[in-house]
Amino acid sequence: MTETLEVTVLRPAPEYTAQDFVTANADIDAYLQRTPGFLWRRIVETDDGRVIDIVAYDNLAHARAGAAGITGEMADSPVHATIDHASVDWQFTTALHHLV
Repeated sequence: MTETLEVTVLRPAPEYTAQDFVTANADIDAYLQRTPGFLWRRIVETDDGRVIDIVAYDNLAHARAGAAGITGEMADSPVHATIDHASVDWQFTTALHHLV
């Protein structure tokens, strides 16, 4: 199966930690679980404090719709306050290889 990945790399806002970001995502997680095409999500923290948030969808159209909902329908989510918005690098990509 081909997966479209929404990959976001960011830094938490100065007064927040990566764990604060994860905690503030509770409503986004609930949103994703009811979003068509959602497959899975992983959030990791790098040694230098960046957060990498990867959301997998079954196709690009579903990925675009899911991402639009996070900034639209979920615009009031507390997660948005935990992000240093100037640090955000966000993109869609297609998984080339998948091993389980």
